[in-house]
Amino acid sequence: MDGMLRLGVIGAGLKAADYAKGWAAMPDVEIMAIADVSATSRQRFGDVCAAVGSPRPLEFDTAEAMLVGQQGQMDAVYVSTPHVFHCANALAVIEAGFDLLLEKPMVTTVEEALQLRDAVQRTGRTVVIAFQGGLSPLIHDTRARARNGDFGALVSVNASIWEGWRNNYAGQWKQNPEISGGGFMFDTGAHMMNTVCVLADAEFERLAAFTNNRGLRVDLVCAVAARLDNGALVTFNAAGDGPPGCASAIAFFYTNAIVRIDAWGAWREVTVGGVAEPRQTLEILDTPMLTFQAVRSGRLDNPSTVANGVRFARLWDAIKASASRDGAAITIDSA
Repeated sequence: MDGMLRLGVIGAGLKAADYAKGWAAMPDVEIMAIADVSATSRQRFGDVCAAVGSPRPLEFDTAEAMLVGQQGQMDAVYVSTPHVFHCANALAVIEAGFDLLLEKPMVTTVEEALQLRDAVQRTGRTVVIAFQGGLSPLIHDTRARARNGDFGALVSVNASIWEGWRNNYAGQWKQNPEISGGGFMFDTGAHMMNTVCVLADAEFERLAAFTNNRGLRVDLVCAVAARLDNGALVTFNAAGDGPPGCASAIAFFYTNAIVRIDAWGAWREVTVGGVAEPRQTLEILDTPMLTFQAVRSGRLDNPSTVANGVRFARLWDAIKASASRDGAAITIDSA
């Protein structure tokens, strides 16, 4: 599958337009078509492509029309719609015979995650979930070293993330639970949860969670204490009501090492046996597309799979269940 990637886009909002600045300029990517209900979003996306010297993609006002009209003209589709539409969009892309780069979070519930897993197993399509962390080479290397035993046994994980999310997305769909599927923890916090799911490399067994909406209709603050099936303990803290900016820090404590990394895999600090390695940083904006191409060509095993998306969905469903019962402990069935 090397060569030109003919790409379609479902959901031409701000995230897709931001990615398009780099993707449309890649010599081996051609954005063939976009589908979005908003003519303004389609216009903005086309303007981004034109600004880097690429042809304006064909425009469709529905995903269904694009998937039918572009049969034989596209190889894959990037989906970047509001969270609640991910499952239906993803299933439509797979059933239409295209590979899929799916924006995070993968879906909103375990039931949807299992539907997507079954569809991928049945069709054999390539599906990569576009978490920058799950696609970061720094995170791939960290997991490989952990599996190789370089760090010893995992003891505990302390993960935090914050953003001025209340103000950043005031009045937008991300703060509408019927469309978003959750609040700050499920949006920006999804990067943190997914990176922990990938690097902890174990199933969540039991957890207790508290949330605070602080006047919104969705969670704005979230705290979680959890246990993995390998015995390691995990804490999450997500604060979406703060000053401008956004940052995260995740610390993995092993018997012989400490690994500090951010949720997006943009930086890493490793200390092994008391000896600190040089801090590493990485550009992450174009990582999802570069990794997607490498996975499709067989040059890289898929590092951000539907299977990990199922693990993430079980974690999120358990957090919601515990928070709705004022922190009652929830046992997670990973069968």
